[in-house]
Amino acid sequence: MNNQDTIIALSTPSGSGAIGVIRLSGPDAISLTNAVFAGKDLEKQASHTLHFGLVKDGDHIVDEVVAGLFVAPKSYTKENVVEISCHGSNYIIQQIINLLISKGARAAKPGEFTLRAFLNGAFDLSQAEAVADLIASNSRASHDVAMQQMRGGFANELKGLREQLIHFASMIELELDFAEEDVEFANREQLKSLVNKINYVLQRLISSFEMGNVIKNGVPIVIAGKPNVGKSTLLNALLNEERAIVSDIAGTTRDTIEDELTIGGVVFRFIDTAGIRDTADIIEALGVERTLEKMKQAKLIIYMADATQSIDEIEEQIRGLAQLGIPYLILVNKAELLSDMQRKALEALNVVFTTAKEKQGIDELKTTLLEQVNLHHINTSETLVTNIRHVEALKQTEQALQRVLANVDNPVTSDFLAMDIKQALHYLGEITGTVTTDDLLENIFTKFCIGK
Repeated sequence: MNNQDTIIALSTPSGSGAIGVIRLSGPDAISLTNAVFAGKDLEKQASHTLHFGLVKDGDHIVDEVVAGLFVAPKSYTKENVVEISCHGSNYIIQQIINLLISKGARAAKPGEFTLRAFLNGAFDLSQAEAVADLIASNSRASHDVAMQQMRGGFANELKGLREQLIHFASMIELELDFAEEDVEFANREQLKSLVNKINYVLQRLISSFEMGNVIKNGVPIVIAGKPNVGKSTLLNALLNEERAIVSDIAGTTRDTIEDELTIGGVVFRFIDTAGIRDTADIIEALGVERTLEKMKQAKLIIYMADATQSIDEIEEQIRGLAQLGIPYLILVNKAELLSDMQRKALEALNVVFTTAKEKQGIDELKTTLLEQVNLHHINTSETLVTNIRHVEALKQTEQALQRVLANVDNPVTSDFLAMDIKQALHYLGEITGTVTTDDLLENIFTKFCIGK
């Protein structure tokens, strides 16, 4: 990949719209644009200015545009950047892109603008990955977490840990240089204290991944229960649309149906499943098997019963759910059919009552769901790990530091001590990009959209 090329791509979604924004980055971004721009001489204009003019291919006018200039190093990529706002016709956009490519620009690869920003020191690798998370955010919580990471919260926390480790690594390296003189530059008690302190932080970051991953990808909620208790009706009521087929015939749902809903700034992924029962129907049996698998993967199970079921039967279902070891919520549907005595007995079991067909009890259910997953109280200004790559690197760092603790009091293993500290520094560096490989960068940035 030649970072001296000037790259170009559409940065707005493809398809017709009011406007399209075409982005160029590289040493010749301004001069190439100037070659097709009829208006002010862009090479003589200040950074962070907008200029109206025409894009022309010879004498042919392609479009009226506004060109935004960002002169290096005061740009997203720290290179010369031009953003051309044109009319959102696919034809016009392609004409302008092809024209600039004919002048010497190159079509950008996925994520190449952000890759250049990283390579040019605009931010570290964890912040670059947060850019993709910010673009993909679909709730207030996921937005806040991505924004906190993009602004360097995670990176700054790791930077402080890494700097302290580097100090001790240099002291131990110094000891190795004076091995024959039997001197100690790195205080072992201070090193143990530092490693314990770092491990405490690492454990907190690692444990935050479960919550961070849920915020990023949504809370998987399985709606389960026997056939015909109203699972599909409940899904439709939650989503406020006819998403699932509703029928009085038992076994209508034979596969899982999934959709998302944002409640209180948190995304919930609701999964409507086949009714759980013994059946001779092969297709329905496969649906039941899939239901049981989804229940094992859920963050929370909404287990539905209805007013026609006895208290003893509902209590038996509760005991079965408890054995799964997964948080669950018992919901009794068709609550309008309950007698006062039945309702009072069920209230003692902490169930939620709904009449899904009439959308009664749905707001109470949403409030209960937020309380169950406990994400509406999360402080998204705290560092939450949302990336599996980061979690694996943190775990490897922790393992290396555990080896440091095991060897720190052994006077004959200073070289091994230095090696384990270097390993810990290596894994921390992989998160922020202090340590990188071409394969790692390609794997990360090819997942970006092309215009970013």
